[in-house]
Amino acid sequence: MSLRVIAGKARGMKLKAVPGDSTRPVMDRVKEALFSIIGSDIHRASFLDLFAGTGSVGIEALSRGADFALFVELNRRACRVIRDNLDHTGLSDSAAVVRRDAFQLLSRPPQRRFDYIYIAPPQYQDIWHKCLRALEQNAAWRHADTRIIVQIDPREFDAALSFAHLELKDQRRYGGTMLLFFRFVAGETGAEENSEAP
Repeated sequence: MSLRVIAGKARGMKLKAVPGDSTRPVMDRVKEALFSIIGSDIHRASFLDLFAGTGSVGIEALSRGADFALFVELNRRACRVIRDNLDHTGLSDSAAVVRRDAFQLLSRPPQRRFDYIYIAPPQYQDIWHKCLRALEQNAAWRHADTRIIVQIDPREFDAALSFAHLELKDQRRYGGTMLLFFRFVAGETGAEENSEAP
């Protein structure tokens, strides 16, 4: 699969893929649809790319005007590819790459407030809803303005799943990919909304 930046200041630039089958890059049409939904709200936003893989989604966010993106990935080769892709697109100054387990990250208070959290975990391991529960359980992550987007195979979706502090606002299907859009329930955020992010 050929990877590229679709729009913005790095438009058309090709991205490296991670060797092997340890990651699942998002297709261009899904990525394009995602950022059409987000629209101009990506401008000056902070973006957390969990299970970042090649970094394609977070890099697209930066290219389209996000102020900062944090890429979290446990695979050493993938982290190297993300750094190479950031260098190639000239977006390194607005990014940080962390080799870390996602659940370890979510168990601790965030170092900054994120406008978007993108979750694209390995398939068929029940990881996506475990991530959402981890976010719910750590009040420091619960900001009313944070939008959480999950990328899964449609067969992983369970409509019966419910969350105490998260509400499913929208869902879209693009062939073999489903995007789920969550927000924290109003009045049930655990962090001070008027505090300054570190």
